[in-house]
Amino acid sequence: MITRLFPRIWAGLAVLAIATPLALHAQDLKSFEQRITTKVLPNGLTILICERPEAPVFSYVTFVDAGDVNDPSGESGLAHMFEHLAFKGTTEIGTNDWPDEKVALEKVETAEQAVEAERRNPLGPDKQKLAQLEKSFDQAKADAEKYVEPNQFTEVAERNGAEGLNAETGLDQTEYYWSMPENRLELWAWLESSRLSETVPREFYKERDVVLEERRMRTDSNPIGRLLEQFLATAYVAHPYGRSGIGWTSEVSQITATEAMAFHKKYYVGSNLVVAVVGDVKAAEILPMLEKYFSKVPAGPKPPLMTTVEPKQFAEKTVFIREDTQPFYIEGYHRGSYKDPDDAVYDAISDIMSNGRVSRLYRGLVRDQQIAAEAQGFSPYPGDKFPGLFAFYAVPIPGHTPQEMATAIHKEIDKLKTTDVSDEELAMFKTRTRADLLRGLADNQGLANALAEYQTRYGDWRELFNQLEKVDKVTKADIRRVANKVFVSSNRTSAWIETATPTQPQQQQPAGEKGGAQ
Repeated sequence: MITRLFPRIWAGLAVLAIATPLALHAQDLKSFEQRITTKVLPNGLTILICERPEAPVFSYVTFVDAGDVNDPSGESGLAHMFEHLAFKGTTEIGTNDWPDEKVALEKVETAEQAVEAERRNPLGPDKQKLAQLEKSFDQAKADAEKYVEPNQFTEVAERNGAEGLNAETGLDQTEYYWSMPENRLELWAWLESSRLSETVPREFYKERDVVLEERRMRTDSNPIGRLLEQFLATAYVAHPYGRSGIGWTSEVSQITATEAMAFHKKYYVGSNLVVAVVGDVKAAEILPMLEKYFSKVPAGPKPPLMTTVEPKQFAEKTVFIREDTQPFYIEGYHRGSYKDPDDAVYDAISDIMSNGRVSRLYRGLVRDQQIAAEAQGFSPYPGDKFPGLFAFYAVPIPGHTPQEMATAIHKEIDKLKTTDVSDEELAMFKTRTRADLLRGLADNQGLANALAEYQTRYGDWRELFNQLEKVDKVTKADIRRVANKVFVSSNRTSAWIETATPTQPQQQQPAGEKGGAQ
């Protein structure tokens, strides 16, 4: 990922495509080292500052090295709750009386715990008692609501020019970000450091209901969403990648503010956070101010890395559903994490099989055979911090079946195993990769995201500049070797939707052909 950080580089894109990667690597790394300042605070939090004075604005990302995969057993959906709580304010923002609100929130938690205790009564809940406890819980929430100043955090930020204010919870990490005029930098530092260090579970149970509604919309009411959830649950037998990212309904409905704050105390510590700022700033001038604010974040040891290892898959697995909806097919093969030496080879396969109208899957299934509306391969899925899947999917056009998609995809995979890709395909992959990296780092937000992620994953943002070198080393032999090693039936999990009309009678199926995981 090289000198793609300034607008004038766009004019040199054609040169970039044929330039020597190692020469560009050295040139750009030196240029960035002059612009980037790295500071690890006493509490362990890492600050990255990249000076980029093209416009009087800055962008930032706070990168938390924890996501859905870190949800404790039985508490799926917990990490995602902080994406919602992050905009509810702090002990100073979003409240009209924090001391009294704190007491009210404690009463909410006491009432919730009483409700849960009765629901889990081994002898069965007393319906009358449970109804009374739920009434008290609702009253406690209403009492706490009196102290809330709705949307105050967002309003303060946007009133001062914040753009793109958002957050994302992935399986592997959680990110908070926006862009702002550079003369509001100190206000941003106060806002961001406060919501990291003074987190309040304000309106927690209201947001828990919001998450449950998200699940109903994106998964429970979406046939492909349900299929993908079952696909991952079938592909994984041990690792949390097989668990619902948004959380299982029964678990989300029972997570508590107390559990959420315990999660926050463990993962939202300085040693687990990277804050990257990119824009019209001068590190020497702003670093003391950033240290002042972000030193408020609690210190703590880096949470231990998950030790669960997904066992080797030794038998092909399938899962399918039948209903009155669009047919769909997906299959996945276990592969290594982002640290796998063949990571760039997987990128090459994905590009050659799926990148645009010249890709093999498009030409084979969409253009030539005309059996699919769409066909692609992508990797890694569902995450990359731990070993994931290399997945292929296809959407059949009317009159064609998921089984035809599987056959056609396997035919294209077999070509990778037996015949070298062409010189042109390999060269196009490398050229497109350089161009994609350029586009990804062309704006402040993209650069901030990349710097924070590489600093977190590798302990040094400079690793960002080694990626093209790895891409350039990919050979035809590497692609054949990886294809033969990974794309084998015993390593495959397949899932599909078969269209069944509502009026179609349910016929007795032969043994082994019933819908579901096999």
